[in-house]
Amino acid sequence: MATLQAPADPESNPRVKAVFDDIRATRKTNFVNNLWRTLAFDADLLERTWAEVKAVMAAPGALDPLTRELIYIAVSIANSCGYCVHSHTAAARAKGMSDAQHAELLAIVSLAAKTNHLVTGLQVPLDPAFDANRP
Repeated sequence: MATLQAPADPESNPRVKAVFDDIRATRKTNFVNNLWRTLAFDADLLERTWAEVKAVMAAPGALDPLTRELIYIAVSIANSCGYCVHSHTAAARAKGMSDAQHAELLAIVSLAAKTNHLVTGLQVPLDPAFDANRP
C-alpha cells in the first residue's frame, strides 16, 4: 500500500509534464510507470531522480544497457525492492535478456548472498592482496 496518494492529474504541472514527456521520448514509449507518477507529488524530487536515472541508465557508457539492467535487478533483489525487481526484469527482457541469462543472474545473486553472509558471520579478515591501498 502506498504511503501517499499519487497526484490525480500530475501533468497539469508543467514541470511534471516536461519530465513525463522526456521519459516517453527517452524510453520510446507512451508508458509512464507508477514510480514516476508517484514522485510527481514533488516536482523537484521527480526532476532530480529522473535526471540521475537518465544519466546512469540511458546515457552511453562503458556498460551495455542489458548489463546495467542486470545489475539493477541484482541490487533490487539485495534491497528487497519488489517493484524495481519487476520493472527492471521487464526492462532487461525488452533489452534481450533470455531465460538462461535470468537463471544465471539469480544463481549469482543467491551465491553472493550466501558467501556474503558466511564472510560476515565468520568475520573473515581481508586478504592483503585485495586491499587497493597496500604498498
